[in-house]
Amino acid sequence: MGLQNMITKDQALPDRAEKMPILNKHAVNGRSMEGPWPNHAKKAFFAMGCFWGAERLFWQMPGVYCTAVGYMGGLTKNPTYEEVCSGYTGHTETVMVVFNQELTDFWTLLETFWQSHDPTQGMAQGNDKGTQYRSAIFWEDDMQKMFAEKSKQMYQANLSKVGMGNITTEITKAREFYFAEDAHQQYLHKNPNGYCGLGGTGVSFV
Repeated sequence: MGLQNMITKDQALPDRAEKMPILNKHAVNGRSMEGPWPNHAKKAFFAMGCFWGAERLFWQMPGVYCTAVGYMGGLTKNPTYEEVCSGYTGHTETVMVVFNQELTDFWTLLETFWQSHDPTQGMAQGNDKGTQYRSAIFWEDDMQKMFAEKSKQMYQANLSKVGMGNITTEITKAREFYFAEDAHQQYLHKNPNGYCGLGGTGVSFV
């Protein structure tokens, strides 16, 4: 059982000076997870529970150029997976999605995000409990912020119609994305029978 309340700066684990090394290219498509990416590429960041299943969901989408898993939204710089799971970094497990704007768009990614997890669970997702599993959209620019907030209103209306609770998804400006360890990158490609806690509400976005 993880922490159910966000920590304060005084409680956060100390920063680490060294960045997590990016040892390999994307295990599915062979592209660089650090860039540079084509001029038409744009980044988006989503947190929706355990990042293993979430990353696979996005790398399978048409128009997605590359994905990576890491940590965002907290306090500790360059944390490890174990530190994030302790709850004492404040980060949530996050997927970076690099998408081709000529083939897909942020709104399409948002539809997939909302429909593929339960955004009403607060500091949890399914059986995974703790602040590191909270739902979040980290926006890169004002357009993404507007779309994220508009899509939240739309999906809330759909959830309310079937008697579900309020969306707890955090919508906030993207900060530094700290890459996770190599073993976690494209985890379900490397471990096809591995754990995937992803599960939607069954409520359609549109």
